[in-house]
Amino acid sequence: MVSIDHEPWESTDAARLRAAQRTELDARYGSDDHEPGAPPTAETVSVFLVARDPDGTAVGCGGLRFLAPGRAEIKRMYVTPPARGTGVAVAILHALEGEARTAGVRTLVLETGTAQPDAMRFYEREGYRRIDNFGPYLGEPLSVCYARDLPET
Repeated sequence: MVSIDHEPWESTDAARLRAAQRTELDARYGSDDHEPGAPPTAETVSVFLVARDPDGTAVGCGGLRFLAPGRAEIKRMYVTPPARGTGVAVAILHALEGEARTAGVRTLVLETGTAQPDAMRFYEREGYRRIDNFGPYLGEPLSVCYARDLPET
């Protein structure tokens, strides 16, 4: 069982998780130039969550960047390799969806990439549908975008 809580973007664990994600993606894409658009920051990611295992170790994270009324983008979804397949990613995604609903978001969008088939399968399994690339991802051959309309609670 994991706990998921708000955490400052700049916290040690949040920064460590984002750095680990970046290292993994750099290796998958063979370069550090694989993210179109402005990188997310503490100012642009209003909600940032960190998942911790029962021992308190940070094992995953994810955030929300609000784009327009009723629309937000999932940013920096990441789970450490040892915690993959244990339900941590689903728990983080559901927590982000809950945060989005509370904020009045009706549609969540996200971008992943062609070198992340595991992420594509995950989002599709969780009810996200592939959409045309949007915003900074328009025309980007490595980008794959998804959306999900959140059900009313």
